[in-house]
Amino acid sequence: MKVIICGAGQVGWQIARHLSNEQNDVTVVDNNPELVRLATDTLDVQGIAGFASYPDVLDRAGARDADMVIAATHSDEVNMVTCQVAHSVFGVTRKIARLRAQSYLEAIYRDLYKRDHMPIDVVISPEKEVAEAALQRIAAPSAFDTESFLGGRLKLLGIQLDSDCPVLNTPLRQLTDLFSTLRAVVVGVRREGTLFAPEPGDQLFADDQIYVASVREDVERTLEIFGKPSRKPERVVIIGAGNVGLAVAKALESSETRIRARVIERNRQRAEKAADALERTIVLHGDGLDSDVLNEASVDRADAVICVTDDDKVNLLAAVRAKTAGCKMTIALVNDPTMVSLMGPLNIDAYINPRATTVSSILRHVRHGRVRGVYSIGDAEAEVIEAQVLSTSPIAGKAIRSIDFPEGALMGAIMRNDEVIKPVGSTRVLEGDIVVIFAMTDDVPEVERLLQVSIDFF
Repeated sequence: MKVIICGAGQVGWQIARHLSNEQNDVTVVDNNPELVRLATDTLDVQGIAGFASYPDVLDRAGARDADMVIAATHSDEVNMVTCQVAHSVFGVTRKIARLRAQSYLEAIYRDLYKRDHMPIDVVISPEKEVAEAALQRIAAPSAFDTESFLGGRLKLLGIQLDSDCPVLNTPLRQLTDLFSTLRAVVVGVRREGTLFAPEPGDQLFADDQIYVASVREDVERTLEIFGKPSRKPERVVIIGAGNVGLAVAKALESSETRIRARVIERNRQRAEKAADALERTIVLHGDGLDSDVLNEASVDRADAVICVTDDDKVNLLAAVRAKTAGCKMTIALVNDPTMVSLMGPLNIDAYINPRATTVSSILRHVRHGRVRGVYSIGDAEAEVIEAQVLSTSPIAGKAIRSIDFPEGALMGAIMRNDEVIKPVGSTRVLEGDIVVIFAMTDDVPEVERLLQVSIDFF
C-alpha cells in the first residue's frame, strides 16, 4: 500500500515507523527539512520537504497513485486542505485528518466532512482520545494503563506488582490451575525496562509491570489476585481546564456513577469558560502547583487527581504535590515518552501518552479490513490487535497450541457468538471468531500474516 504521511512530528513519525516496518511504501511530508531528514535517516521511508497542502508538493510525494493520505501536521486547517487537495486533484480514496479545535468537532457540523464538502473519511481528535483514556484510568484506578476491546467486553489492564502481591514467584501455568474460572490472561510483562510476551513457565516478581487481558466481569477479581483491590472513585480533582480537562469534567458530570469533580485552572479566561460550560463542577482559578489552591480543592480527600495541562513538567510536579498532600491516586498527561521512566521514582500512579493514544486511533483506521482495533503499548514497543478470523486465515480451524505464533505474540481472548472465551492450548480458533492478540512491534507483520488482514491481502 502506498501511504503519504503529512507531518513528521511525534505522531507522524510513529505512524511512518509502524507502516514502513510492515513493508508499505511510505512518503513523509513536512515543511521542516530537519524533521524530514530525521525520518528518512532512521526509517525506510521517502521524504519531501514542503507544505503538505500545496498540490505540487503532494504531486512530488506521489499522490497520483497513493492509496491513503494521513494528515497529521500541527495545523487543523493544513490537514483539512491537504485532504481536500488529495481528493479533488489526485482522487486519493482514503483520507485521515487529525483535528484539534473543538469547533470542527461539534456534532452539528459533522456534515462538513462529507464528500460533497470537505472529503475527510476519518477525523481523529487527540483531545477526545486523551479524555477517553483519562476516564478509563479513573474507572480502573489500580491500573496504570487500561484499554477496552471486544466492544467493552474485554479490558486490557496495566498492573504494577508490589512486594505484597500474593502471586509473586508463581509460574503463570500454575496461576491458571489455581484460578481456573478466572477469565484473564497475562499477555505482557515489563521487567527492568524490557517488555516481553511471557512463557507459561515464567514467574512474576515485585516491580514487574504486567499487561492482563481480562473479561469485564472479572476485572475486580483480577485486580485483587494481583494485589490491587478495586475502589470506586467518588471525588476527582482535574488540574487544567483545556480541551482535555473540560472533556473529562463533562464526561464525569454525565456519568452514571455519581462522581464529584473540581477543576483547577491557572488561566482566568479559560477558567471562566470552563465554569460556564460545566453545571455541577466547581472551577477554581489558581495554580495547580500552589499548595493553598490544592488545599482549597480538598486534594487530600480526593480519590484521584488528573493533571492534564499542556506542560509535561507541570503535570508531573502537580501530581507529586497532590500525592504528597494525601491524594490516593495521581494521573499525569505526559507527551515526552522519555519522562515515563520518572513515574516510579516520583510515585505517580498512572500516565496518559497523547501520542500513543492518537497513534493507536490512526492505526485502527489504517488497518481496515478485518482489523477492528489496535492499541499501541508504551513507546511503540508492542501492539494489541483485535481482528476477525477469515476462512482463508492459516489459524482458522487450528488449536492454539498448534499455531506457529512468533515468540513475541500471545492470544489474550476470543469472542465467539457474543461469548468471550479465555484461550488455552486446546482451544480451537474458528472462522468468524474475533481474537485479541498481544504482539511485540517486530512481530506485528507476522501476526497480520497469520490473520490474513494485511491490506495487501485485500
